[in-house]
Amino acid sequence: MQNEYELKKLMCDIGKRIYDRNMVAANDGNISVKLNDNEFLCTPTGVSKGFMTPDFICKVDAQGNVIQANKGFRPSSEIKMHMRVYQKRPDVGAVVHAHPTFATSFAIAGIPLTQPIMPEAVIALGCVPIAEYGTPSTMEIPDNVEKYLPYYDAVLLESHGALTWSTDLTAAYMKMESVEFYAELLYKSKMLGGPKEFDKNTIEKLYEIRRKMGLPGKHPADLCQNKGKKNCHNCGNGCGSVSSPAPASNEVSEEMVAEIVKKVMEQMK
Repeated sequence: MQNEYELKKLMCDIGKRIYDRNMVAANDGNISVKLNDNEFLCTPTGVSKGFMTPDFICKVDAQGNVIQANKGFRPSSEIKMHMRVYQKRPDVGAVVHAHPTFATSFAIAGIPLTQPIMPEAVIALGCVPIAEYGTPSTMEIPDNVEKYLPYYDAVLLESHGALTWSTDLTAAYMKMESVEFYAELLYKSKMLGGPKEFDKNTIEKLYEIRRKMGLPGKHPADLCQNKGKKNCHNCGNGCGSVSSPAPASNEVSEEMVAEIVKKVMEQMK
């Protein structure tokens, strides 16, 4: 198990990767790691993630209050978003927020990443919905992200960027890489006339591969939030897109489905 200094160094290394891969500009983005139920490491506000050293890293409690920070550094203003993920997902050990250009372009356009176009994305990511817009540094973002936390391991933030989480920092960062790679391929395939999507049988085979691999996290291979459907990859805007049409009066609402799914998942624990 890595000690605190090793984790701080890894956070700096991941921050440099994010910066070098053009996933953030200037002082954008933030990273956090869970030490225990009441201690978390996080990147500071107002610094470039590409030029950090371990002494930059802050420590906060489960409410985001400072436990330790060197002079001149204070936790990211987005720490509330990270804390909400840890609160609702006890299996999560790290959270990464960045502004990768292709994924953020989809977030700005209001288009979720739901099209099944490559095996790795279907197996590793599932669907990537869009959390509704919230003012940065306020409780609006964590409040809008919360409803997606029981069902997904990555979300786009409307007009803002992307958020990924996983069991540890390396895995959370790899999720961010996968989201951006998937978004880039989807964008480029649209420029070539539109992607060829997998059919439902192919998707189910990929889901079965994921189940056999025993991968951690939440995924539609296990349970999908989207209107009770087994496969949420062919749902268009149904997977949390901000441009989703409102249900007709004789339809079951997405809120009702989400509540039913929540109860089912509680019984499965």
